[in-house]
Amino acid sequence: MTQPPLEEPGSEAESFALDKADPGHRELFDVPPVDNGYYPDVAYFAGNSLGLRPKATRTELLEDLDSWAALGVEGHLEATRPWLPYHELLTAPAARLVGALPGETVVMNSLTVNLHLLMVSFYRPTADRFRIVIEDSAFPSDSYAVRSQARFHGLDPDDAVVRLKPRDGEDCLRTADVLARLTPDVALVLLGGVNYLTGQLMDIPTITAAGHEAGAVVGWDLAHAAGNVPLSLHDWDVDFAAWCSYKYLNSGPGALAGAFVHERHLGDPSIQRFEGWWSTEASTRFQMAPESRPPASADAWQVSNPPIFSMSPVRTSLELFDKVGIGVLRERSIRLTAYLERLLADVTPGRPLQVITPTDPLQRGAQLSLRIGGDRTAGELAKVLRSEYGVIADAREPDVLRLAPVPLYSLYHDCWRAARALADVFPITT
Repeated sequence: MTQPPLEEPGSEAESFALDKADPGHRELFDVPPVDNGYYPDVAYFAGNSLGLRPKATRTELLEDLDSWAALGVEGHLEATRPWLPYHELLTAPAARLVGALPGETVVMNSLTVNLHLLMVSFYRPTADRFRIVIEDSAFPSDSYAVRSQARFHGLDPDDAVVRLKPRDGEDCLRTADVLARLTPDVALVLLGGVNYLTGQLMDIPTITAAGHEAGAVVGWDLAHAAGNVPLSLHDWDVDFAAWCSYKYLNSGPGALAGAFVHERHLGDPSIQRFEGWWSTEASTRFQMAPESRPPASADAWQVSNPPIFSMSPVRTSLELFDKVGIGVLRERSIRLTAYLERLLADVTPGRPLQVITPTDPLQRGAQLSLRIGGDRTAGELAKVLRSEYGVIADAREPDVLRLAPVPLYSLYHDCWRAARALADVFPITT
């Protein structure tokens, strides 16, 4: 690949200057190389699908593996990081990341498993109040989950599940339209904190308060919000939430997820849960009693023995977020995303490209989504960007390309490369 002679969407020199003035933490991550490329590394914009690997992950995971080799079963108590209480190492930093109390937070399972376990407790339909409100563009797994929960309770999912659509000609939901649908028949509101497709950041505190006023339970899927935007789940009075850790949290493919249950629900004997070996209080776990004695914390929603080697990368990532701070990252994210937005504003006119993410920085995270027109699908475009320009973006068929400038490791120069590549791929049309 040679550097294409393109019309400039912005100055490359400017991007270098911005990186010098406003650096992230790219040196802490392994960035994939570009084979035979003009630049040594890819411009990586798919951190909203799978984050890059922190360099510390390999070293620290091998340390945990070495404890197994050296100690066998005794590693539960004698490992460098003992396995029996290992999950507790993740609790406090996860709580800080999402604005929760440690007792409200647990890292376990995967995202959709956690949503199901939480809905067992918090979706309790009645004859008059049984509907579940989600966004029409919810991630498919959420749609499958709520429909199956409705069927589990003997309901018709086509009737029980309410799918909120944007107004005609719009791509994002208006908060007022969400609030208008919070009627007395709604049992559960379950929305994405940041919509995976458009990148829209929902007004979590306003919707949560309105849902409670309407008599509903309010939960949030924070897969695209955790590690992306600051959260205050406890203060916002959210009932429950779940999130994955392989996107902005950079914990590896299929990494363990997180869950939150507000403290006002902890220890409530009326709340039903599925229980297992790790749901009982730690102090009596090895008494092997036939009945669980769940603690008054989110740990009561755990079921199984935690997978230590899956927890290790999550712990490494959470320590990194603790050191840098989500507030600092959010500030750089706003600057970085605004820069990409400015470059795209120079590229999109006259081309079959349209940004569908809100222009207000307070209504989006680290993502700009482009609707692609013309003869190319989003998947085809993503392949061209990667193979010919060393730009990795995420495609959602048929026509949405997602660009996520992640503040931890993305560069202003990456943004310049992406805009330049898009300008070259699409000829000006009239």
